[in-house]
Amino acid sequence: MPDTLPLSDTVPDDARAAIRKGIIDHNNALLGPTDRQNIFIPLEDDEGKVEGGLIGYTGRGWLYTEMLYVPERLRGRGLAGQLLQRAEDEAKARGCKGAYIDTINPQACRAYQRQGYQICGAIDNFTSNFAITWLKKLF
Repeated sequence: MPDTLPLSDTVPDDARAAIRKGIIDHNNALLGPTDRQNIFIPLEDDEGKVEGGLIGYTGRGWLYTEMLYVPERLRGRGLAGQLLQRAEDEAKARGCKGAYIDTINPQACRAYQRQGYQICGAIDNFTSNFAITWLKKLF
């Protein structure tokens, strides 16, 4: 092992893949193989181009929403709740017991709470006066 560990501000794809594989292999040995399945619910414009939506996955009995974005022009129509509900319905069909999500956006946090999510952790003043908040919902 070198005296000084190298550091870079770029991550080669093969390095990311190697580290990810190591984590997955370790977790599978510890917890058993995962049943991870992706979830993608797109919001498309009139030409079929994705302009928002939800990306997440289910695994080990939980739905995790990685990204949820509603374009400005579509806000105020309840689409965030509809996206979450659609993902939750699929997660339930896959046998999940709950869902979790994180956000730094106070408006998104309120939207998730309206959908039945409860705050389970936060780091206040994560950046400026904004907290990063983790929320969960049991089915």
